[in-house]
Amino acid sequence: MDDELNNRLKPLRERIDALDAQLIALLNQRAAVALEVGEVKKHFNAPVFRPEREQQVIARLQDMSEGPLASEHISAIWREIMAASRALEKTIKAAYLGPVGTYSEQAMHEYFGQSIEGLPCPSIDEVFRSVEAGAAEFGVVPVENSTEGAVSRTLDLLLETQLTIGGELALPIHHNLLTLNGGLTGVTRVCAHAQALAQCQRWLATNAPHLERQAVSSNAEAARMAAGDPTVAAIAGDRAATHYGLQVAYALIQDDPHNRTRFVMIGKERTGPSGHDQTSLIVSVPNEPGAVFKLLEPLARHSVSMTRFESRPARVGTWEYYFYIDVEGHRDDPAVAAALTELGEKAAFLKILGSYPRAR
Repeated sequence: MDDELNNRLKPLRERIDALDAQLIALLNQRAAVALEVGEVKKHFNAPVFRPEREQQVIARLQDMSEGPLASEHISAIWREIMAASRALEKTIKAAYLGPVGTYSEQAMHEYFGQSIEGLPCPSIDEVFRSVEAGAAEFGVVPVENSTEGAVSRTLDLLLETQLTIGGELALPIHHNLLTLNGGLTGVTRVCAHAQALAQCQRWLATNAPHLERQAVSSNAEAARMAAGDPTVAAIAGDRAATHYGLQVAYALIQDDPHNRTRFVMIGKERTGPSGHDQTSLIVSVPNEPGAVFKLLEPLARHSVSMTRFESRPARVGTWEYYFYIDVEGHRDDPAVAAALTELGEKAAFLKILGSYPRAR
């Protein structure tokens, strides 16, 4: 049986080895051209990372492919190829909500690739500060969750910062209950970020009602605590379990099986059009009848589709609000540009947070 199996596999493996030899040669040729691109960019002081260009490359290859590789496989493979090429030009650093093992770190690697250098930060405020101060070129921050809604602190900081949004990623969130020994014997409390506790509240009420719930700065911080205290259980993902040496007591405990968190990438460079873009903005309106309707009318008239509309108290007056809006298209697209110009004339306040490739 083994001889027959090996005889059948041998020619196939030889073909794979030959193809791998061609692939490594082509990848090195591609990397050499990427280094030439880097020299040209350096001459013109152009940014190393261009998210719109990388999105166009991936979309073109997905359209070209006839299988059997799926679109998400092509995206994952080429993101790492391009990340490795970027690393040859320059080491890029991204700040994220730490410590190591958070979903923010996972989002950073899925967006930028494994060749990015991460800078873990103790708070979302520190992520913004690190990018503003130049300690990192980019920041990765959660902006909303599919079950718990907006991340309020991120929205407040987007209003205050001079940074711009350059990209987004929708990350599936898979929560596990982690402990040192893989069980709940001796465990008296469960720690996690407040949003994670909220996303698992029904499961906890049904399966572990005796555990005290404690909100901490991040799920990875909860995992770090559980690694040093057998009375603590943490809600966190696989990355945190591996890093802190914890066991999965219960897997996939999130109440919504389709739970996702949207992350945005912040930086100092404006992102060009990719052909599949979104624009985020903040507006406020005069305190008068019909003000919100008048504000949104230019979007409808120019056929600009609104994909998100959320209000936040302005904290500067009584019953005054800022509206956070996402629209389809890039700020340089003629229809979007015309609508934004008119919107700016009608709004009491308008801030364009950025135009960037939409998450696919």
